[in-house]
Amino acid sequence: MSINNLINSLKLDIRALLVLLFGICFVVIAFPVFASESTTPEMEWGVMAMQLFGGLALFLFGMEQMADALKAVAGERMKFILAKLTANRFAGAATGAFVTAVIQSSSVTTVLVVGFITAGLMSMSQSIGIIMGANIGTTITAQIVAFKVTKAAMLMIGVGFSMLFISKEEKIKQYGGMLMGLGMVFFGMSVMSDAMKPLRTFQPFLEFMIQMENPLIGILVAAAFTGLIQSSSATTGIVIVMASQGLITLPAGIAMAFGANIGTCVTAMLAAIGKPKEALRAALVHVIFNVGGVLIWVLFIAYLAEFVVWFSPSHPELTGIDRLGAETPRQIANAHTVFNLCNTLIFIWFTTQVGRLVEWLVPDRELEEEGLIVRSKYLDDELLSTPSLALDRVRLEVLHMGEQVDAMLHRILPAILDGDSESLSSIKKMDDEVDHLYEQIIEYMGKISGHSLTDVQTTEFLKLMEAVSDLENIGDTIETNLVVLGNDRISSGVSISDPTREVITGFHRVVSKAVNSAVQAVSQNNEEVARTVVAMKREIEGLVNSAAIHQAQRLVADEPNRIPAYTIEIDIIEKQKRIYYFAKRMAKSVLKETAET
Repeated sequence: MSINNLINSLKLDIRALLVLLFGICFVVIAFPVFASESTTPEMEWGVMAMQLFGGLALFLFGMEQMADALKAVAGERMKFILAKLTANRFAGAATGAFVTAVIQSSSVTTVLVVGFITAGLMSMSQSIGIIMGANIGTTITAQIVAFKVTKAAMLMIGVGFSMLFISKEEKIKQYGGMLMGLGMVFFGMSVMSDAMKPLRTFQPFLEFMIQMENPLIGILVAAAFTGLIQSSSATTGIVIVMASQGLITLPAGIAMAFGANIGTCVTAMLAAIGKPKEALRAALVHVIFNVGGVLIWVLFIAYLAEFVVWFSPSHPELTGIDRLGAETPRQIANAHTVFNLCNTLIFIWFTTQVGRLVEWLVPDRELEEEGLIVRSKYLDDELLSTPSLALDRVRLEVLHMGEQVDAMLHRILPAILDGDSESLSSIKKMDDEVDHLYEQIIEYMGKISGHSLTDVQTTEFLKLMEAVSDLENIGDTIETNLVVLGNDRISSGVSISDPTREVITGFHRVVSKAVNSAVQAVSQNNEEVARTVVAMKREIEGLVNSAAIHQAQRLVADEPNRIPAYTIEIDIIEKQKRIYYFAKRMAKSVLKETAET
């Protein structure tokens, strides 16, 4: 079993354990309450359970459908917004809130942030503002759910279905998936709401819900449920549905919204399993922020409730449960927003301190085992559902792979000219790491190809596949050709003259620059740098011609082993010229026009 499969299996086992624990807790708490009334003829428990869990399934599936469509439509633009608008902590928080509100996934926002940190494009303290802002973005779902537009659910589903399955335009299909998902969210709410109506007069259930007035119980129940379904937005949405039936009061709803914020930390920690230390640090920031925020507010729930009642819409024309059901959903949604907004305003001043804390809790560790096969740094399965973002991760992994190849290039020439067999053997082993990264990238790209790609994404996919292969070919050229030439130099006792060293070293310097620039062009999708690499063709050809003239002059020199030395020197130039050929192909994969220049 591979490492990734083992990690995914572990995540599934943990989630199954959470399901089991939640089920046990529910039985232990709820069974004594309902047991005495379980045979009440008016309560059709089987029908109610089917409606409730069927509605929940529609609700969750609709959220997933809507989020996937939103990520496909807006994912790429949101990536650029995240990368550019993070000049300070406040801009970062605003950006994190906006991006998460659009793509409806704080986990995707966090994954993008981790990638930027790993790539050195963003500091840990900058990322904290974005993670805090992401919590504000998730409150948009609760605000949408609080609007009573369930009557339009079937229309949304019908129109969305037509757009998704009839249209041939990819964009229209994505918007159709988004609309259909939103309709399923509202339809699931409607089904759950209808299922809960009989509970409005079922005294044991009402007594059970009174226990939610205790903030600790409400927080624990909501946290456990959120850990189970791994969606704080879904938990808050269900709380609002219950409130719409008058089944819970505002303080109880606020406590359960707090619990949802704690429960979502489980999702963040599970997502960090097997990921780089930056991912674990981001997850810890999430935990510190959410748990700390709840601890600050738990004693002030009554005051928060009074505040949201003051500015939320009221319905004095209604009484009793009807008024509670009409007013409480919007009040809970507003309390959820106020809670996360105020927490961000409180914690935003301490981003540097929080950054230092998580770096202390998760320190940098040097690899203790020599020869450990290198692992990918940027590939993340969380982004596979958004191909544009997943392809960007491939670009970043090309940068990682390029660093390994650059290390080989840096060491190979000294090893050829003066090194021993051991130094050449160590370079050969370095190619194993390059090959291992290549295999991981290709496997990841295979997963990307399993998703629906637009024509533009398909073109980008094929070009990246070619670029990755070219980089792997550079590593193979160093291993199978240049290392062999170094060993030939040792076995034949050849010594490279100083004038020839200068020619070979100068040529190697230009080739190495071309390779580094090609890697930069691919990883950053930088056409200007790519054109620079392609334009180096004339310089390379000029150096090859100069080297050939030099070698012809050296061929008649009165030195021992002149013919074997000439053969090795010419081959070194030729293999380096081949390396430039692969670098040029890599650069051309970035250009829209790939004609020979």
